[in-house]
Amino acid sequence: MNATHATPSRHPAVSVIMPVLNEERHLRDSVRHILEQEYDGEMEVVIALGPSTDRTDEIAAELVREDPRVHTVPNPTGRTPAALNAAIEASRHPIVVRVDGHGMLSPNYIATAVRLLEETGAQNVGGIMHAEGENAWEEAVAAAMTSKIGVGNAAFHTGGQAGPAETVFLGVFRREALEQQGGYNIEFIRAQDWELNFRIREAGGLIWFSPELKVRYRPRPSVRALAKQYKDYGKWRHVVARYHSGSINARYLAPPTAVCAIAAGLVVGAAVTPWGFVVPGAYLAAIAAGSVPAGKGLSLKARVQIPVALATMHMSWGWGFLTSPRSLARKVIASRRPAVTKAPAETA
Repeated sequence: MNATHATPSRHPAVSVIMPVLNEERHLRDSVRHILEQEYDGEMEVVIALGPSTDRTDEIAAELVREDPRVHTVPNPTGRTPAALNAAIEASRHPIVVRVDGHGMLSPNYIATAVRLLEETGAQNVGGIMHAEGENAWEEAVAAAMTSKIGVGNAAFHTGGQAGPAETVFLGVFRREALEQQGGYNIEFIRAQDWELNFRIREAGGLIWFSPELKVRYRPRPSVRALAKQYKDYGKWRHVVARYHSGSINARYLAPPTAVCAIAAGLVVGAAVTPWGFVVPGAYLAAIAAGSVPAGKGLSLKARVQIPVALATMHMSWGWGFLTSPRSLARKVIASRRPAVTKAPAETA
């Protein structure tokens, strides 16, 4: 990786890295929110392009022509951690900001993050994944993703007090922390942020959450896409649990427990006694009741879809967790990178 050793300043130069695959719908808007940041320091944007099947590459090429701060690098594998590493390698500034192709930074995001890095001494700072929809279904998913009945007490979804954290959404890093740890572990197709932040913390670094930092996030556009997303989340969360046994808690166990209880209730209800249907009935009643406060201020069309979004998230996450193969965890564990605690070597 290319290190830039600059004298500390109030406005250090910033590299924004973006892993992109099939993002024609949001890429231009996402990059615009970066280039229009209220930040006085130098900035570059490095887009790592996966093998998209839509107009993503064409849009990226247009962005490169329109603004000299935008560059692209190839990511033939299409995998997020490989894209992030490629973009880090191609970037050159001391602060590295991760942004997804469907994330929209708030106007002062980078300036606030740089200030927080200085104030806290953290190696990585991040904030809230503020889901917003562009139609009734996406608004329903956004409501589900920002409610405690949908995601529990995850601060980067629901908000919370500023302070040390296990991991944060996306992240704004000191380059030396990324270089010291050798970047992202490419075996973590999902949960790569958690794994990298785990190594940073293990090496004595601080990960800092702040609600001052907000990234607008566009939810998946269909039930099928949402189900795949959350199934992958559940699958990889189980990999993380096997990778680091102390990382599991009740919030992560709730979806797989619900899947097992509902399945058992349906079997008992159909084969033994109708009382078995009490369990799935109670679950449906709970998400219907929880949808009422979550949907406050939304259209009727969006509100009635919130229970569908909640059930899709819970059941898909739980199923992914339950069916996560041990072989995947063994492969990831075999690739374990020990945290590096020594200072990175100076380069000429």
